[in-house]
Amino acid sequence: MSDVVMPQMGESIVEGTLTRWLKKPGDRVERDEPLFEISTDKVDTEIPSPAAGILSEVLVQEGQTVAINTVVARLSDGAAAPAPVPAAAPVVAAPAPAPVVETPAPVAAPVPVAAPAPSVEDLGPLSPLVRKMARENDIDLSTITGTGAGGRITKEDVEAKLGGAAPARVAAPVAPAPVAPPAPAVAAPAPVPAPTPAPAAPAYAPPPPRAEAAKIRVEPMSTMRKKIAEHMSHSMHTSAHVTTVHKVDMTAVAKIREKSKAAFQAQYGFSLTFLPFVAAATCKALREFPILNASIDGTNILYHNDINMGFAVALDNGSGLIVPVIQNADEKNVTGLQRSIVDLAARARSRQLKPEEVKGGTFAITNFGSFGSVFATPVINQPNVGILGVGTVEKTPVVINDAIAIRSICYLALTFDHRLIDGALADMFTGRIKQLLENWTDSVL
Repeated sequence: MSDVVMPQMGESIVEGTLTRWLKKPGDRVERDEPLFEISTDKVDTEIPSPAAGILSEVLVQEGQTVAINTVVARLSDGAAAPAPVPAAAPVVAAPAPAPVVETPAPVAAPVPVAAPAPSVEDLGPLSPLVRKMARENDIDLSTITGTGAGGRITKEDVEAKLGGAAPARVAAPVAPAPVAPPAPAVAAPAPVPAPTPAPAAPAYAPPPPRAEAAKIRVEPMSTMRKKIAEHMSHSMHTSAHVTTVHKVDMTAVAKIREKSKAAFQAQYGFSLTFLPFVAAATCKALREFPILNASIDGTNILYHNDINMGFAVALDNGSGLIVPVIQNADEKNVTGLQRSIVDLAARARSRQLKPEEVKGGTFAITNFGSFGSVFATPVINQPNVGILGVGTVEKTPVVINDAIAIRSICYLALTFDHRLIDGALADMFTGRIKQLLENWTDSVL
């Protein structure tokens, strides 16, 4: 069995979140094949398998945060397969007795009893004319539905019966006052309809209230964002942050870049920017001021012999920030630095960085000028004691020898840890970078 552990992704990283398993228990995995994904405040990346074998046991589930060097899974070499478990003999259940269903005795259906036909006396008061018409035409008045007041049968009802058409019902007629029985030849007066009351005005109903849009939207932080928040807060509480800003005339570098950028793009396939020039000048200054390349361990100062330059990379859609590291950056020329910056930034945004590429940094640079910012006050990337911010390079009118000239100006902002570095030393270091950039003469990139 081989143990798979949570790797350390940087000196200041003490834990990581396992975000996704790329293999399931029982799957075959080859050495260096991606096994799972982790997330820290520095990087989201895939972790390769340390050996070939079968993923036999997963000890940490997706979404769990564990300390570095914690065993998250175990691999077996696959040589000894587990002995098969004999199948148990099937148990045959005895058939259950058929249930006895009691048949209910049939119940005789009730015989409908015909309702007695209403008599003429039950039809209410009838006029002599209606009685006469019914008698002369042999009409059974009980078969006629009266349309008069209270269901009273009228002359029109009898005529409708004789003609075979349904009489029109008159709305709420007023019963006539009682009169003396008329002569047989005189017809009863037609009923007078009662006046229809005017409809009441509808009561005013206010319109229903409109649904009010939500004032806020709640969304939990991603694992990377939570780690960044913890790391930045830790840095602010650890280091005594001070920032010094220097204005740099980048005209000499701008002329070399303008003359070389087309051929550079054609030869190497990527653009030539101002950043590798600043990085190269910074590496030279770090050799002259090694305390800016140091770190603090309790009450001890750790001087690092290697210059490992970290570069802050903003991920797409503002989802986070990663600081990949160029190892031994002082050994590279401008072309080598530009190549490394482009490669690390592309793989940082595609979550393809390796663990060793985000640790070991001794100094950091953040290029907020790529977004148009003139200058800012960056936060130190622990455990470093300094970080250099590079503002945008723009043409500006300046005074040179009492004359106004157009120059390419940039602001460099150095944030340093005042526990170790004093302001005078920080200004001397930044001034040296300024001097190197303003007097750049090396056209060999």
